[in-house]
Amino acid sequence: MKLLHLDSSILGDNSASRAISAAIVSSLTKADPSLEVTYRDLAAEPLAHLTLDVLGNPEGTPELAQFLDADVVVIGAGFYNFSIPSQLKAWIDRIAIAGKTFRYTAEGPVGLAGDKKVYVALARGGYYGEGQPAAAFEHAESYLRAVLGFIGVTEPTFVLAEGIAIDADTRAKSVAAAIEEAGSLAVAA
Repeated sequence: MKLLHLDSSILGDNSASRAISAAIVSSLTKADPSLEVTYRDLAAEPLAHLTLDVLGNPEGTPELAQFLDADVVVIGAGFYNFSIPSQLKAWIDRIAIAGKTFRYTAEGPVGLAGDKKVYVALARGGYYGEGQPAAAFEHAESYLRAVLGFIGVTEPTFVLAEGIAIDADTRAKSVAAAIEEAGSLAVAA
């Protein structure tokens, strides 16, 4: 089985989402040492913004091929200005391709990539979850759930660290809890 690990945070070693995505990958590879892991750092090697020649390429992109080849995908996503990093959006633009990961029908769109297990490590500086005062500003988890569902991945697993910009103690506790949750994922998988 193949695992594609993507990180998109621009914060390098100070990134909570990177620490959590690494913990998810560690847990999954510990449970199944035969997993073949491919790692892409979308911040260190960013993709260009979507252009017509990329969108109109009937063969797709190398990123699409890599995604389709993976059985498991782990995404590390920061939360900047109420959404995902633009580097991650550029990657999504290369995998959400009609005829490859979804198709249109008279009854509506049908996802074609539902055979994958997707884990998302999401770190947010404040509190944006359901019931929080700023919940209406959360456009990262909601966007990722929507686009993954559109391509057929209807049950992604999210591991969240929230409040990481509040203070050092809140950050440490939130990241530690997310890493602990990541460690239990292989048991649940």
